[in-house]
Amino acid sequence: MVSIGRPAPAQAAVSALYQQHWAGLVRLAVLMVDDRQAAEDVVQEAFAELYRRWPLRGPDAALAYLRTAVVNRSRSVLRRRKVARLYIPPHQEPNASAESAVVLSEERTQVQQALQGLPRRMREVLVLRYYLDLPFAEIAQILGISESSARATSSRGLAVLTERLEELR
Repeated sequence: MVSIGRPAPAQAAVSALYQQHWAGLVRLAVLMVDDRQAAEDVVQEAFAELYRRWPLRGPDAALAYLRTAVVNRSRSVLRRRKVARLYIPPHQEPNASAESAVVLSEERTQVQQALQGLPRRMREVLVLRYYLDLPFAEIAQILGISESSARATSSRGLAVLTERLEELR
């Protein structure tokens, strides 16, 4: 990490977090925004903001801050896309290459498509719960909802996701 006037402990701490959690946070963002490049940008911006705000109130606050920042920045990306679609015709994705088809199995693609078809809040709760394996209390804190809302949304989301996957099979 390049020095821009921060003390060495801040650089070391943020660098350690980056090395340890970058890949997982990118995967989280990919599930939210369905675009690898946008996901990497979201995570990079979250780490840059964490570095600017260092130190946070406690040692565990940094990872929670990063997760919240990634979710919020992913929402912003989706909002910008929605506005852009009002002015630009939808982009036609090219057919996946043979290598991509081999890497992504049919079942995984179906799950991702069904997940993308869910309402935003349901998708966020399910990704945080079953991808990051976070407890409902932490999900509620990240999304700014009550714990019971997180539980109910998860339950409803699983039911809808299961129904959609059954239709595809």
